[in-house]
Amino acid sequence: MAAPRARSLLFDGAVAAVALAMSLGAMGHGGWNRNDTGTGDHRLDALGVVLAFAMALPLVGRRLWPVPVLAVVAPATGALYALDYGFPPVAFAVALYTVARWPDATRPAIRNAVLGGSIAVLLAPSLVRHGFGPGVVAGTAVWAVAWFAGDRVRQRQERIALAAERARQAERDADRERRLASAEERTRIARDLHDSAGHAVNVILVQAGAARLLLEQDPARSRASLQTIEDVARETLVEIDQLVRALRDPGGTDGVEPPAGMAALDTLVARSRAAGLDVEVEETGERRALPPGVDQAAYRIVREALTNASRHGTGTARVELSYGSSALELSVTNPLRMDSGEERTGHGIVGMRERAALVDGTLEAGAEGGSFRVRATLPYREVS
Repeated sequence: MAAPRARSLLFDGAVAAVALAMSLGAMGHGGWNRNDTGTGDHRLDALGVVLAFAMALPLVGRRLWPVPVLAVVAPATGALYALDYGFPPVAFAVALYTVARWPDATRPAIRNAVLGGSIAVLLAPSLVRHGFGPGVVAGTAVWAVAWFAGDRVRQRQERIALAAERARQAERDADRERRLASAEERTRIARDLHDSAGHAVNVILVQAGAARLLLEQDPARSRASLQTIEDVARETLVEIDQLVRALRDPGGTDGVEPPAGMAALDTLVARSRAAGLDVEVEETGERRALPPGVDQAAYRIVREALTNASRHGTGTARVELSYGSSALELSVTNPLRMDSGEERTGHGIVGMRERAALVDGTLEAGAEGGSFRVRATLPYREVS
């Protein structure tokens, strides 16, 4: 910051020196209207030199104090005009350009008063002594051009600054959207981790109990149960390892494979049956390709419902899928054990509702006539 300010001060010092040299040079040669009769512009003297310095030197600080500099330059310039020193109006034009180019913190009322007073101080002597002549027209034109040029440059710089700020804001918005998307994805991964682990633990628990009970009576079925435990544990460990790796790496979610969809329903049913749950599946309507979000939500809801049926039911469950014209309707129903109670609460049902809501769907879960039913409606249209 110091180097640009130093360069600006050096440049403004050079501007002040040029304005002073032009004014002193013009006055030193007798001004603009010196003639052979001895009438015309006032010759340069000590007073003229002092006024010329008072007019030009304040330009050094024009960017720091635009309005105060104009308030000093204008009276000095007006005094030179009133005393008929002929010189080019460079200093006042530069001060006027600066006020238009770099508006400072001066209150508008004061700023407008300084502008109006400066113009009046400069024009009044000429209008009183010479009327509305060519000199007044020329001076007014120069000052108007200076003001217009400064105002145009200011507007251009403001547009550039506004565009740059909009670009920075767009980048901040994009970064915030990326962080939100990452957070949502990590939440989805955590939810999948809960579902996978819960389903696997339930299957392993049932199969371990079966293996223990059948160890002596039916060794073959006991070994099959142990094999199922091994397969489920291996698959779940791979999935959990992948999900945990993605959670540890904030930028690593792109490498996570998408969750299973309804294409894996047969595998899910077979695994549930192997765990001792008698699952019946009924489909109505023409099966169709589902949007990824709906596909994954439907699979996760069915899996969580079957897991709950295995834990709290009597060993049977019915899955109904209806492919309608605008939405997939699914329900999972299982009879309740006498000791399971009428209400079932926990993270599983909350998670199912969240999954349905993510795709603008609805989910109801509750006891109906001795059975527990999960019913969901998932529109085919993805939520943008």
